[in-house]
Amino acid sequence: MTQQDDRRALVVEDDEDIRSLIEFTLGTQGFDVRATESGLEAVELVRTFDPDLVTLDLGLPGIDGIETCRRIRELSDVYVVMITARDDEIDRLLGLETGADDFLSKPFSVRELKARVNALFRRPRRGVGVGAGPAPTAPVPDHEVLEHGPLRVDVDGRRAFRGAEELSLTRTEFDLLTELMRTPARVWTREALLRSVWGTEWASDTHLVEVHIGNLRRKLGDPSEKPGFIRTVRGVGYRMESLEA
Repeated sequence: MTQQDDRRALVVEDDEDIRSLIEFTLGTQGFDVRATESGLEAVELVRTFDPDLVTLDLGLPGIDGIETCRRIRELSDVYVVMITARDDEIDRLLGLETGADDFLSKPFSVRELKARVNALFRRPRRGVGVGAGPAPTAPVPDHEVLEHGPLRVDVDGRRAFRGAEELSLTRTEFDLLTELMRTPARVWTREALLRSVWGTEWASDTHLVEVHIGNLRRKLGDPSEKPGFIRTVRGVGYRMESLEA
């Protein structure tokens, strides 16, 4: 696990004042910070600098934040906080669907930025991510392994499988699946998942849960007919679907 004083952050923002503010804020939290106003340069910095956190402006010149996030996700499962001046639901959906872990709208307070970053880093960061390497022939003896029908999650190795196929999940999707599979009969409210996975209790963020659950369902290969692997309990939240005959 990365030590706090070794954490690295990349700030991708074309507004100089906001870029400087984010750089300073993250620097006071112990991050080694690099910054750029270019999406293309950001992708290269993710490759060479290997940050633990990226704050990513949506409205970048050249390739925008959506495309930048998509390219970053091909290289890394780094935490991505997308930042935008536009209050457009479509933008938020696209950002989350391309792998952003959280979303901040301008103007935002330094306190809110710090709180969101701290919440992300309270989540487990074991292993180097999900989706690389061959499937193990057997679990490592002291690893926590969860199973639900054809789904298998190696919690400590941060790898998820459907049958023999390893699933390429983002860090957030992996954490959601782990929480649901640990207590498959439990109905999780959106607020409870926010507290457990995101470390936040902001009620307005329940939409984060809905979007990431939708992305997770698609990657699990849920059938189009309901309920699939994850059941929506109307008016409450989500639980794993019983697979018993």
